[in-house]
Amino acid sequence: MSQNPPAKTIALGVTGSIAAHKAIDIASDLTQKGHRVRVVMTKDAMRFVTPLPFKTLSRGPVITDLYDEEDHWKPSHIQLADEADAILIAPCSATTIARIAHGLADDALSAIALALSPKTLRIVAPAMNGHMWLNPITQSNIQILKDNQWHVIGPAEGMLSCGYQGIGRLCDFSTIVKETMGLLASV
Repeated sequence: MSQNPPAKTIALGVTGSIAAHKAIDIASDLTQKGHRVRVVMTKDAMRFVTPLPFKTLSRGPVITDLYDEEDHWKPSHIQLADEADAILIAPCSATTIARIAHGLADDALSAIALALSPKTLRIVAPAMNGHMWLNPITQSNIQILKDNQWHVIGPAEGMLSCGYQGIGRLCDFSTIVKETMGLLASV
């Protein structure tokens, strides 16, 4: 039986995608494995799912705005960037990939991604329309992330919510958790 790595603080970013509901299972599974999961949702993610299931399953507050503040003096996005051992953005939209690749920090999630320590494990699990995924601009942005020590899980092939068959699906949540656990074991 494999052992889980020691408990880590994981920033779980959730972006605008029909696959956002699958991030609920990711948050639950990582929490059950003993990790401290801090969820960060983009405004577009909240069009698909609400913060409540994440708050309940991660047993902690959900950051939904760049200016969300808790009871401490440090801005929430800086506090989480300082505390995180890893960031996992699943699903990760083309918009968020572009924001991070080009150093934009105009929402809480992209600000956290930009403020991470160089030691922080970085993971994205893309989910989008197949044409968007295969677009040379998206592929260039993914290469920028890879060149800057971001790990990419997926996307998978299958039936997409837009009705197309092909690449672009968010990988199964168990695959994302398994690969994340493997990467966490190496840090």
